[in-house]
Amino acid sequence: MHIPVLQKEVIQYLNPQPDENFIDATIGGGGHAAEILQKIAPRGKVLGIDWTPEAISEIKKNPNLILVCDNFANLSEIIKRYKFNKVSGILFDLGYSSWHLEESKRGFSFQKKEPLDMRYNAQNQLTAEKIVNFWSKFEIERVLADYGEEKRVRKIAEKIIEARKQKPIKNTAHLTEIIKQAGSAPRLTFQALRIAVNDELNNIEKALPQALQILAPRGRLVIISFHSLEDRIVKNFLKNNSLNLNILTKKPVIPTRQEIIINSRSRSAKLRACIKI
Repeated sequence: MHIPVLQKEVIQYLNPQPDENFIDATIGGGGHAAEILQKIAPRGKVLGIDWTPEAISEIKKNPNLILVCDNFANLSEIIKRYKFNKVSGILFDLGYSSWHLEESKRGFSFQKKEPLDMRYNAQNQLTAEKIVNFWSKFEIERVLADYGEEKRVRKIAEKIIEARKQKPIKNTAHLTEIIKQAGSAPRLTFQALRIAVNDELNNIEKALPQALQILAPRGRLVIISFHSLEDRIVKNFLKNNSLNLNILTKKPVIPTRQEIIINSRSRSAKLRACIKI
């Protein structure tokens, strides 16, 4: 079952009111959007965006919900295409969903034997398999260092190069074995490959300025990040635009202990929020 992260806090900081319009830039399972829709009835609308077509297809239809399968990096173009105006709030719930881990069969989890894909959208040409089998040792080291903040980048890259000379690295189990041979845990390497495949950090940096421009005066922006690389981008964006923003969260809001017990994947979540002046 999809459990939206920091649901109560998202509603608190977005503060949706009847007949207002909102954008959920990462609608995923639709949990946050469903709550927003209740608050903005009867005429308020939500524009829900997700890059994964399977996520869009599973969401319960609502006449006040507009669903778009696209990358939120294209936010300005999307709202022009759908003539979606007077936006009172925008939500970004960054990272991947439970569906990607448990059902996609695209290799997001190192605890399963699946193809080394890691794409949010199958139209993307780059896969994790291409990176580990065809990129140079230097490029692999850079990905692991920049996107995984992995300490054993040289050793892992060396082991990957050695292994692919013997046979192509096709699945998550093979890659996990290689990483463990390098004396490291697979989590950070998998994170780094996923970020690289989907260009996640660049997409965030592209989307946030668009979101600020799109928001109506007094509109609210709420962003949930799940690791330090994402949170650093968000924190710096808010700081660099502080003249145009009223920052509502001096420190990031984190889940309560009770929420973490109910939903262990919420444990690394950090919420930051602001109002456009």
